[in-house]
Amino acid sequence: MGKFYDEIPESLIEWIKKQHMFWVASAPLSPDGHVNLSPKGTADSFHVVNSHRVWYQDLTGSGVETISHIRENGRITILFNAFEGPPRILRLFGIGTVYEFGTKEYESLISPETRKPGSRAAIVIDVYQCQTSCGYAVPMYDFVTHRTQLLRMADIEESRDRASAMTSSEIHEKGLKSYWARQNLRSVDGLPGLLTAPGSKVLTVNNFDKEGQRPKLQYSSLREGSIQSSSANLAIGFVLGALVTATLPYILSATGKFDMFTTRA
Repeated sequence: MGKFYDEIPESLIEWIKKQHMFWVASAPLSPDGHVNLSPKGTADSFHVVNSHRVWYQDLTGSGVETISHIRENGRITILFNAFEGPPRILRLFGIGTVYEFGTKEYESLISPETRKPGSRAAIVIDVYQCQTSCGYAVPMYDFVTHRTQLLRMADIEESRDRASAMTSSEIHEKGLKSYWARQNLRSVDGLPGLLTAPGSKVLTVNNFDKEGQRPKLQYSSLREGSIQSSSANLAIGFVLGALVTATLPYILSATGKFDMFTTRA
């Protein structure tokens, strides 16, 4: 049975800090608009200020739905669920505020030393209610690692912006800010998205470790398992074939049909 709280209990704050991912839900006011639900999973992107306020780094994506919806109506819901240990679902209902990259509010929350590549805004949420429910239907999973593809891509685009800033006042056509200008100005329903970040003169400095180990997809282990399985099947087939070849004459002889396969003098 679900339980409601007027603030985030301390025990749940500690649990939130241990989670590897969360979901963000938002929607426009128009009944014909698109409801948005986005998974978020980069390490150290979600932060709890106190029992009534949380925030997270909003990384660059092909869409800008959450930002656009918050600008229009402020409504936002954060969802966590347990993939290991006791089952649990946690929803944080709140009113969101967008602080874009390059603003003083953004910089007060996210310094260059903590900024992730592609970080385009800080989404601050004033939580007015939270809810827990059982989560009995959520499967159990083992966490492997966070993906780094998005961070690496954004870091490359930001490096182009920094190089361009040294020689020109124009933004690089293949830089991150140019991408923001192409993809993140409007939601799919035409609501305003990023307003100032694409034209910001602030350099996109981040804390990305370019030399860090890249997580490997599990294709190799799956392929090895497939090869091992194929080899085992081949061996079993060979053994069965040998047994059939060795015993077939005796079987046919016992049934009186062996002479069909013998050479007559």
